[in-house]
Amino acid sequence: MRSFTAIQRFDHTVSYLCLSHRFSAATAKVARVISHSGDGPLYAGIGLAAWWLDGAFGLWLLCTGIVAFAIELPIYWVLKRSFRRARPSQLPAFITPSDLYSMPSGHTAAAFLMASLISTFYPPLAAVAFIWAGLIGLSRVLLGVHFVSDILVGAALGLLCTALAQNITDDLYWMATST
Repeated sequence: MRSFTAIQRFDHTVSYLCLSHRFSAATAKVARVISHSGDGPLYAGIGLAAWWLDGAFGLWLLCTGIVAFAIELPIYWVLKRSFRRARPSQLPAFITPSDLYSMPSGHTAAAFLMASLISTFYPPLAAVAFIWAGLIGLSRVLLGVHFVSDILVGAALGLLCTALAQNITDDLYWMATST
């Protein structure tokens, strides 16, 4: 229980540091745009573009992504409902979140899931993908709807689900392409 209290103190301190200043309109707008890039449609677009541009290899990315999200989403909802952690409320929020609870960050989970997929299938894009995912997580803190630990748990969830999905689809891909 003491470690949980220490995490809460850390989260509140970091949130206060991030949000205690006045956001400029431009900063808030950039944070919103970055956050909204993690809403979901972009992920389908990336998967479909990979398939269209890279044939069977791109289809493997698309299928791995579908499996990863099929694993991630139920775990996300179970964690969200189990933790029932209230969103930051003592500091300003610059957007209205879609639900009441903050742990884990679904935007961050999805962004790190996608960054992990991109880095696995297209390694030269790894740095860009992970920077983008990190910015999505940071934007959620800066917008006042998540604590830092929500972001860390979300990132871990996304990475873990991608690894599990890759274990499933790797075998299927090699069986299908070796015949």
